[in-house]
Amino acid sequence: MPIFVGNTFFMQLATLIFNPIGENTYIVWDETKECAIIDAGASTAAEKAALDNFLLEHGLKPVVAVNTHGHFDHVLGVCHLQARYGIPFACSSKDQYLLDGAREAGQIYGIPTHEMPAIDIDLATTSEVHFGHTTLQVLPTPGHTPGGVVLFHAEEKVAFTGDTLFRESIGRTDLEGGDYPTLMRSILHVLLPLGDEVTIYPGHAESSTIGHESMYNPFVVEVLQEQIKVD
Repeated sequence: MPIFVGNTFFMQLATLIFNPIGENTYIVWDETKECAIIDAGASTAAEKAALDNFLLEHGLKPVVAVNTHGHFDHVLGVCHLQARYGIPFACSSKDQYLLDGAREAGQIYGIPTHEMPAIDIDLATTSEVHFGHTTLQVLPTPGHTPGGVVLFHAEEKVAFTGDTLFRESIGRTDLEGGDYPTLMRSILHVLLPLGDEVTIYPGHAESSTIGHESMYNPFVVEVLQEQIKVD
């Protein structure tokens, strides 16, 4: 389970890659040592121990588990965090159906999926998530799922995009609740206006920038060049 640690100006962040689908779990914290855990996908006892050990070794205090969307591979470690640290779970209620169907979805991929968490903070009606002195804006970006969101820190120019936007790709829209035109409108009208210099941290694979995706992401380019109409 690779771990990558980096620094931004105000925040520090770590990427832990979990479960057979290679999901990126992000830990972000500031000088207070309070942290948010984004898309906790730890699926095994060893992965949950690795997550706990990272928090312990860096002296971090989790205050919220927040999800960009409700697909099971992004939620597998949330109940562990709730039980161990007593923290709330923030996710859009529009993705509740995905939590309800997580066991069946996990079976398709051969990944044991047991208890799913209850949503404590509804990101469908919440515009910000807080930890320490840090605020992440909640930007609705439906399309991959109805309740998909991006978590954005304007000063840092950092966006956690979940499965909305990847490096040179986009999230699937062929699963239940997915819709390609809606996803592309989210990217076109919500993400691209954030600015070329914004770094994106997606739910899978490596990071990128909005500028890179505007130039080299084939799905984005064909929309920008009006080869595909989504409006």
